Amino acid sequence: MKKNKTTHLMTGILLILFVGVFLVLTGRFLYIQAAGEVQNVSLEKWAKEIRTSSYTLDSERGRIFDNNGMTLAYDMPTYRIYAIVDETYSANLEEPKHVEDPEKTAEQLAPFLDVDKQYILDRLNSGVENEKVQIEFGAFGKDISQSERDEIEKLNLPGINFIRESTRHYPNGMFASHIIGFARESEVEIEENTFIKEIQGVTGIEREMNDLLSGKDGYISYERDLYNKKLLDPNEVVKQPENGDDVYLTIDQKIQTLLEDVMSQVDEKYEPERITAIVMNPKTGEILAMGNRPSYNPNNPADVQNWYNDAISTPFEPGSTMKMFTWAAAIEEGVYKGSDMYKSGSYQINDRINPVHDHNNGKGWDVISYDEGFARSSNVAAAKLVWEVMGPDAFLDYIKAFHLDQTTGIDLPGEVGGKILYNWPLEKITTSFGQGSTVTPIQQMKAATAIANDGKMVKPFVIKKIVDTDTNNIIEETKPEVIDEPISKETAEQVRSLLESAVQAEYGTGRRFNLSDYSVAGKTGTAEIPNPDGPGYLAGGGNYIFSFLGMAPAEDPELMMYVSVKQPNLVTEDGVEPGSAPVSFIFNHVMENSLHYLNIEPDKEEFNESHLVEIPKLVGTNVENSKQSLTDLGFRVTVVGSGSKVAASNALQGSSILQNERIILITDQPTMPDITGWSMRDVWKLADLLEVKVETAGHGYVVNQSIQEGKSVSKNDVLEVELNSPTEEEEAPEDESGTESDES
Repeated sequence: MKKNKTTHLMTGILLILFVGVFLVLTGRFLYIQAAGEVQNVSLEKWAKEIRTSSYTLDSERGRIFDNNGMTLAYDMPTYRIYAIVDETYSANLEEPKHVEDPEKTAEQLAPFLDVDKQYILDRLNSGVENEKVQIEFGAFGKDISQSERDEIEKLNLPGINFIRESTRHYPNGMFASHIIGFARESEVEIEENTFIKEIQGVTGIEREMNDLLSGKDGYISYERDLYNKKLLDPNEVVKQPENGDDVYLTIDQKIQTLLEDVMSQVDEKYEPERITAIVMNPKTGEILAMGNRPSYNPNNPADVQNWYNDAISTPFEPGSTMKMFTWAAAIEEGVYKGSDMYKSGSYQINDRINPVHDHNNGKGWDVISYDEGFARSSNVAAAKLVWEVMGPDAFLDYIKAFHLDQTTGIDLPGEVGGKILYNWPLEKITTSFGQGSTVTPIQQMKAATAIANDGKMVKPFVIKKIVDTDTNNIIEETKPEVIDEPISKETAEQVRSLLESAVQAEYGTGRRFNLSDYSVAGKTGTAEIPNPDGPGYLAGGGNYIFSFLGMAPAEDPELMMYVSVKQPNLVTEDGVEPGSAPVSFIFNHVMENSLHYLNIEPDKEEFNESHLVEIPKLVGTNVENSKQSLTDLGFRVTVVGSGSKVAASNALQGSSILQNERIILITDQPTMPDITGWSMRDVWKLADLLEVKVETAGHGYVVNQSIQEGKSVSKNDVLEVELNSPTEEEEAPEDESGTESDES
């Protein structure tokens, strides 16, 4: 009886518990059905998210162009391959959407991915065994070109798909790389612990203008069924991507190419520690070319040997190029008399200060005028001008007026200013001829614009304009900016006359920098290098930074150029060359050719126009007749194609061109010529005429071309050329002064 009571009691308790649980669950279900929420989560929203597919619409990073619209950097499409291995993706479908035959797929994919068949087969089988939906192929499945993707798609392999990506591409390789810089894919945190991959600028313009170059990705979303098909009412949402803005530089591709080629030749022949060069329009401040050695190919930044843009970020003691500002200060101060005489050789202000010596071991040239002292690059003359003629305080005022104590503000990242040491008497004296105090090449160029530009000092810049990619509207354009006027027009003219004498006079240290057709005003420099292991400076014939800052034509400069070569190997088969040899090789080639390219009228009185030939009418004429007449005039003529009529030419009717230049005649049936041995300048001429894009590798002269001789050429085709330095270097002219290599 007692047992029955216990049984009934437990049964009742269980029944009550069951009823309670049933009521709770039923109530909960009724609440969920009525409210549509579970723990404050909307079931409708949850279901919508589950059946919604969302894809990113990639934006394109803005392109970088030179001042003529030549592409220097752009996003090149690449693809990442993946394979669907889940057979449910093919359910109820007529054609399979997954990898149906792993063996065949691996065999056909292997040659394209440059990997063993077994590697692909193992990845496919592993995906199936681990019940994965899709798998990728690691590094082998990335960076697939569009042409390779097209070839793979022709195989019609079920389950093989592609994801479009972009990589930053620089078609000219090692070209103005310290200006353009490079960008690479990086992880960017958009929310806490949420990262996305974006292309970010690391150096150069890519870094300086990263925010403008970067676009904003869009997206597309829609609702789908179990088999990933859109519903009849998919609630599709599309947000279009916003592409980055385009940046146009002041760099002139043809002048930059010429500079790169010549620097590479000097780099190979003299094996210097460093080379830096800048070409500028002194009237506007536009940088037309800038380069350094060592340099790098931004397509392969892993091999970077020199991250720094030495032209703007490496201060050093300038040497005698500083003297142009010393003389300018004395002239502007009204205390300079060029005909006054002084005793050259050595100079000592008191017994406690070490004497200053002229660069010919302190021998000097007896008693000479200050004008002659400038042409001879006399340290004693500079010291006496500062200490006795104008006074150190006045000279310091002009150092500041020329902004040599501050950065230039150029629109490139990483600029570093030099340091003016001006506390002790010896520092004040040595600063007058470029020792002790430091400046960068771009600081000197900015200051020198005042001399070239009749007293008006302009700000250097490399960004010409910013353009909206989609509308082609100019968003922002850089205008030339006069930032100071440290000297008068009259002073600038007098200093240019002195600079011209340093190049033209028989005793001038810059005679090696004479050009054939244009007068040059400029100043040499030979800067000592501080000893890294102790006090003092390095000794030895090549342990200097040899430099030249020059402008042409001298009376009204249209171009200004700075070149420095650090620690070149001056020992050659012909003996020991002077330090100015590698510097003049760069300056003379680039300046002379650039002035002609810009159609600047030669100004030398002795200039003989007989080597300039006026071009007759070419377009529409018979090819063979025009070729023969041009050859008779002394030109190198290349005929492109097999047509009988001239359709286009790089030589315009009525223009005057130097003999021995290459003239290209495009026929009415153009095909690719053999360009082996051509210079990069001639390749660009051909590319302009054929309207093809050029991608380069290396420097020097063409050794390989992607479009073979005789092949047809269409607009926007890509011509890839490989260049190598010549086997025999063009020799620089002999040094006429015989003194500059000893200057300090």
